[in-house]
Amino acid sequence: MERTIMIILVASRTKNAAAVQGILTDWGCSIRTRLGLHDAGADTCSTNGLIILELVGDPARHKELEAKLSGLAGVSTRLVTLSVADELP
Repeated sequence: MERTIMIILVASRTKNAAAVQGILTDWGCSIRTRLGLHDAGADTCSTNGLIILELVGDPARHKELEAKLSGLAGVSTRLVTLSVADELP
C-alpha cells in the first residue's frame, strides 16, 4: 500500500488563502482527504496555517500541484510518499 501526503505551510493566511483555495479547487479530484489547521482562540487567530492533503491518482499531477502551490509567495510545500507491505507477517 502506498499513500501520498502533501504538507502545505501558508504564511499570511488572510492574504494567501484565496489563491491557495483556488488551486486546491482545481485539483479537487486528486484530493482524497484535506485537513486545515491554524491556532485560534478567544483572543487570537494565527496568521499562518497548515494544510495536510492525502492525494490520489497520477503522481505527475501531484508534482504539478506542488509546483503551483510552491510558486505562491508565502507558501511552502512538501510531498511525501509512504509505503508499507500489503500484508503483515
